Amino acid sequence: MRKYIEIAKIFFKTQITYRFDVAMTVLFTVSKILFAYILWGAIFGKNETVGGFTFPMMLSYYIVSSFLAQIDMSEGVSREISERIQGGTFSKYMVIPANTQGYFIAQTFGALVFYLLFILAATSLWVFVFNIQLTITGNIPLILAAMVMVIIGLLFMIQLNYFLGILAFKFQDIWIFLMIKNNVIGFITGTLVPLALLPAGIITVMRFFPFYYVTYLPSMLLIGKNESEALTGIIVLSVWLLAFCLLNKFAYKKLRVIFDGVGI
Repeated sequence: MRKYIEIAKIFFKTQITYRFDVAMTVLFTVSKILFAYILWGAIFGKNETVGGFTFPMMLSYYIVSSFLAQIDMSEGVSREISERIQGGTFSKYMVIPANTQGYFIAQTFGALVFYLLFILAATSLWVFVFNIQLTITGNIPLILAAMVMVIIGLLFMIQLNYFLGILAFKFQDIWIFLMIKNNVIGFITGTLVPLALLPAGIITVMRFFPFYYVTYLPSMLLIGKNESEALTGIIVLSVWLLAFCLLNKFAYKKLRVIFDGVGI
């Protein structure tokens, strides 16, 4: 465990070098909330509620979901793995005394802790400047359930991106997989539109898949909605996490033998 903590520390310090990346992350967080403020302000108009949401509740949902979406730093995992494999330098991860999956989990959480400070500051500033009335639940068990789900969700997204990354062992270019994932993930996690506004049949199907529980459900729990789904969400997401851990272990074992590294 200690070596993974050291890896996380190293990547925490590394982020200090990339100031432009930090600025763009903060700007993107603010721009998403601003877009939601303008769009839903026009949609609500004189209406008190839309789809069971009041305007302050809808803004609270977008603030929370935008925050949770931005702290997901796992996208870099698939890019780094694929680039290393294609460049012939993935051997680096084969010789270090650390589990490959564990290395990328530690790397991602190290970067996350650094960015978390700035994303939290940007979100808080937005709430203060526009005097938004956050409708966050005071139910402590519900908040804890949401936090547990967020952590499991982050781990799942790392595993998903890890899987997409190691596909580069088999495919010359995995850009099509990454493009599909990036284009779809924003919608099916509820960061673009709250899934509660979709037809009931679609929502029922989505509950079988992990993405429903990565951003959408934790956001709903934190604003005091969908309380009955908390335990189910943790269980379903945990099952998907375990399944991808096993899948990645199997896929890595099978695919790494065809890797012809040229250096570290």
